Amino acid sequence: MDTKKVIDGLQKARDVKRISGKFVIDNLFTEKVFFHGDRISGDDPAIVAGAGIFNGEPWTFVILGKGNSRLERIQSHNGCAQPMGYRKVIRVAQMAEKFHMPVLFLVDTPGAYCGVKAEEQGQSYAIARDLYILTKLKTQIITVITGEGGSGGALALACGDAVFMLEDSIYSVISPEGCSSIIWKDNRHVTDAANLLQIFPKELEKKQIIDGIIPNKDNGTLTVAAIKRCLLAKFIELSTLKEQDLLLQRNKRFRKF
Repeated sequence: MDTKKVIDGLQKARDVKRISGKFVIDNLFTEKVFFHGDRISGDDPAIVAGAGIFNGEPWTFVILGKGNSRLERIQSHNGCAQPMGYRKVIRVAQMAEKFHMPVLFLVDTPGAYCGVKAEEQGQSYAIARDLYILTKLKTQIITVITGEGGSGGALALACGDAVFMLEDSIYSVISPEGCSSIIWKDNRHVTDAANLLQIFPKELEKKQIIDGIIPNKDNGTLTVAAIKRCLLAKFIELSTLKEQDLLLQRNKRFRKF
């Protein structure tokens, strides 16, 4: 991609006005109940989790997002979760497993929070434990990248049975800016880094790293409708699998990378 397309793509993925995870959940779920805290140290505003009724069935949902207002973005560290947030994910996911509920993850994050406090509280371990628990979780897991899917912060919620992306989102092991600063020692090679990383949906779908691209309309209601169709189609497919086959297919999905 040329520089203009890369910059435009990054700006769209990071646009504060784009559809939020909360909007999606509010329009997909009824009878919602929210869960707070990790039962160890606190509640992370970057992770909003709960359960509700989707298409007549009970589901669990987790939003890793930046929030809608300026205050929410500050409180959530612009969608960068802390260890207590990732511990909350495990708490909610294990509850879903216990009651045989599918899990929906909605992800919009530049990466995990990298503050000193987060490191002191075991950020790397918290993410690693998420990966370990979710890859073995005995229920269906579907992830939708709604904006940024950055680094291990996003991967911790994208290790289930299927990953979809909105058409103007990004998903990468590191941001193009971070990659440029590491490889070229400056921030002038963002386009080179983006092309090297192949962070956009069409590139990732071609490599079978994601399972599909969801249209993102100017009308948020139409986007939610597209997400709903995608979720239902994939859930019908996954629900035909026995528990052992579900876990085997999940394992094969990641080992092929």
